[in-house]
Amino acid sequence: MRSPPGQTRIPCVLMRGGTSKGAYFLASDLPADAALRDRVLLAVMGSPDPRQIDGVGGANPLTSKVAIVARSLRPDADVDYLFAQVVVDEPRVDVSPTCGNILAGVGPFAIEQGLVDAIDGKTQVRIYMVNTESLCVATVDTPGGIVTYDGAARISGVPGSAAPVLLSFTDIAGSTCGALLPSGKVVDTIDGVGVTCIDNGMPVIVIAARDLGITGYEARDELNADAELKRRIKSIRLKAGPLMGLGDVADKVVPKVTLVAAPREEGRAICTRTFIPKVCHDAIGVLGAVSVATACVLPGSVAAALARLPEGASKLISVEHPTGEFTIGLETRMGAGGIEVTNAALLRTARRLFEGQALVAAAVWVGA
Repeated sequence: MRSPPGQTRIPCVLMRGGTSKGAYFLASDLPADAALRDRVLLAVMGSPDPRQIDGVGGANPLTSKVAIVARSLRPDADVDYLFAQVVVDEPRVDVSPTCGNILAGVGPFAIEQGLVDAIDGKTQVRIYMVNTESLCVATVDTPGGIVTYDGAARISGVPGSAAPVLLSFTDIAGSTCGALLPSGKVVDTIDGVGVTCIDNGMPVIVIAARDLGITGYEARDELNADAELKRRIKSIRLKAGPLMGLGDVADKVVPKVTLVAAPREEGRAICTRTFIPKVCHDAIGVLGAVSVATACVLPGSVAAALARLPEGASKLISVEHPTGEFTIGLETRMGAGGIEVTNAALLRTARRLFEGQALVAAAVWVGA
């Protein structure tokens, strides 16, 4: 199909992945130059504009995300996945973190775009996460060799049910910061507050809510209206960035800050309130939840002091957040340096919402 005058058509699929929503592209359909690619993504989403009125973004960080997928040249992966967070109200695209929710849609997308052959039953897609240089195996329901989105799996924050997408991670410790505990300590003291800086797939600063003068059970909007709380969180975050090897994090979406409290419901492990980076969200991200769950099993950490954990080396850790809970499966073992997490697995769902072409002005890009 020919592009309309003055516009460039780019094949695009809009998908929900977990509790996020984003535009999925084949890498071959976008500019190879990173700076030009980012300008195209800003135009697609309609940034910078708080409403993203001139693009397909949903005026929220959870709905202003992009997955860029390509067939992988690596022997241990089927596809490469580059995540891009398109900032809503700034002309900026952040590719420093990855996103586990959008990751949930990568397997189905790769199969339906012909990058991976499906088999009858369930198809495993080996995904190399470019942002963090780590691997994930996504297990997708493919009865008759066709991706299905219908099923009985339910996740907090998404209405109804859908087919499960099982995500399994190994060797993600230090994926961004270079070490599970990038500062070298289980607890650091910043601004007089004990914090655990951890990276098991996502850099997170874990803080006991009570140490900031709150319960940790407040509603999201109440926390977002607390200017003094947000000032203290910002100060701690900026000082933690260099400790975590991330440098100046003022313009980065990582590390994320998660406030923790004892769980409110029976069978749950920990209660959380997560700021990304300065706004409290109504859920916790996939890999952020993995990092927090990992902190729960580390003796002496801020989270371990509050967590209620099941016995055994294999643990299902239920992480409470404002709109529900997120269950993480951890495999642990006792290593030379203490408890080690050898595998993390979790269940997400995804759905293909719309397919077609995203249009951007030819002044931004005239196309391949």
